[in-house]
Amino acid sequence: MSVTHGKTLSKAFDIKHAQRALELARETLQIEADAILALKNRLSSSPDDPFAKAVALLLDCSGRVVVSGIGKSGHIARKIAATLASTGTPALFMHPAEAAHGDLGMVTENDAFVAISNSGETSELMSIVPIVKRMGARLIAMTGNDASSLAQLANVHLNVGVAKEACPLNLAPTASTTATLALGDALAVALLDARGFREEDFARSHPGGALGRRLLTHVYDVMRSGDAIPAVRANVSLSAALLEITKKGMAMTAIVDADYRAIGVFTDGDLRRLIENVQDFTKLSIADVMHANPRTIGPGQLAVEAVELMEQFRINQLLVADAGGKLVGALHIHDLTRAKVI
Repeated sequence: MSVTHGKTLSKAFDIKHAQRALELARETLQIEADAILALKNRLSSSPDDPFAKAVALLLDCSGRVVVSGIGKSGHIARKIAATLASTGTPALFMHPAEAAHGDLGMVTENDAFVAISNSGETSELMSIVPIVKRMGARLIAMTGNDASSLAQLANVHLNVGVAKEACPLNLAPTASTTATLALGDALAVALLDARGFREEDFARSHPGGALGRRLLTHVYDVMRSGDAIPAVRANVSLSAALLEITKKGMAMTAIVDADYRAIGVFTDGDLRRLIENVQDFTKLSIADVMHANPRTIGPGQLAVEAVELMEQFRINQLLVADAGGKLVGALHIHDLTRAKVI
């Protein structure tokens, strides 16, 4: 009896069955890959291609895109609606059975309605599609049959038919749902490109994700400000500057002039290097050992830009200065880590 991850496999699932399972897996993946490739080859380069017309219709939609389907097609419809919504095309999923009991009130004449049914004859959809049309909404149908009732009612019909399902019985929706999902993704990608959708736009609809943090967090959101900024005047002693470094806990201090403009910086690393060459610190002022013209970043810049500067110049701290050069904040690499920008 075989053992995997501490669990004993049944004798009924022996090497022969494992080989059969792997054979079916390869066959399933090949059938579904072939179905997607057939969709690709079905697209022409003509602007009159149904896919191009569907993209134009959705771009012209001043309302929302309502995607509907039932059963397995309903699951695919939910995914397509979610992908559209997250890539710049306002969209929602509507269950056709619920639509017939009041949810159709969410559809307006400014909307586009995407109906998904492999047969093109799904009764729940066919009971609401004529009403959607009478409301004035434009209809895109995704079916596997050009001659179906749903295809005939549509303003644009996208044929997602497949040669066969991956199911050995050719019954369970497998290759057909994969093909439909892939064409839905293709619509979303074509639309985001046509809209000029950018990383920043994606981040705005995903504020809780890592990309959102990277592209929506600004320096002023994470910088230390006010009394938390380590800063001394240029005429103070090195010893006084070291006390400021210790007190503020940033392993550095800024050196500022009378107008609080950043004119220099001194770090723990500078101190270690200084110890190797200087025996008596008592007569040194911070101006004698500081790095003049320190690197700064503006408070309104993205925090990820601060990360890039730190990585480029191999530094762990960065001063924040306004347009006039006045010191308004300070950043440590740990601040960016805590904010999950890194």
